[in-house]
Amino acid sequence: MKRWLAKLIIGSYLTALALGVGCYTMNFGMSSHPAVYFFVWDMFCGWSAHEVRYHMIAEGESGNYYRLCPPPWNTFSPYGDLERDQYDAIGNAHAKIAKNTLRHTDHEPITRFFLLEETWPKKYNLPDHLWAARFDEEKDPHSYFWLKATFDSDGMVMQGNGDYITHLTNLAVTDNPRLKADSLRGKPFYAVDPTQRTATGSRSGVEATENDLPWLHPNAN
Repeated sequence: MKRWLAKLIIGSYLTALALGVGCYTMNFGMSSHPAVYFFVWDMFCGWSAHEVRYHMIAEGESGNYYRLCPPPWNTFSPYGDLERDQYDAIGNAHAKIAKNTLRHTDHEPITRFFLLEETWPKKYNLPDHLWAARFDEEKDPHSYFWLKATFDSDGMVMQGNGDYITHLTNLAVTDNPRLKADSLRGKPFYAVDPTQRTATGSRSGVEATENDLPWLHPNAN
């Protein structure tokens, strides 16, 4: 009985796995049910080979700089020893956290503050004995610092640069000779979903005509 039960469980799992792979292969019903996610081959989606830390730095009128995160009191660390501001990868709350630190501390007038991103390869997080067993080279960690955003004294964004990993990705893409050649040969075009023409191509909620959007005409240049 136990053997048949084990066979039934294994068979059920393999059947579900085959259905999940088939759905993603045929692009069918991928978002029909949350359970489909358990059969996706992107177990490490969103995982990065780089470790990231964020630093909020304020600049005063005298030209002195002040570290705003973590604040000079006990901070909230939801998981492990990292402060809460380290989990804001999108950057929605860094300005609010910085303004809260300024609001509860004595300091000279602040002209602006910066969001700096510190990045280094995760392999340098290995303990020394594991590093020695895995790599022949000497462990020499190096961090890269990237100015992600600049804010004024009220917390409004003055300049945004995105994150460092995206910057590296863009450099790698633009340095690809084949992609450069494809971009020179390519021509701009408009991809219009017919179901969206009513919502996006009209001035008063009615369906757009060829006069409204001349490039929709099949003979348009």
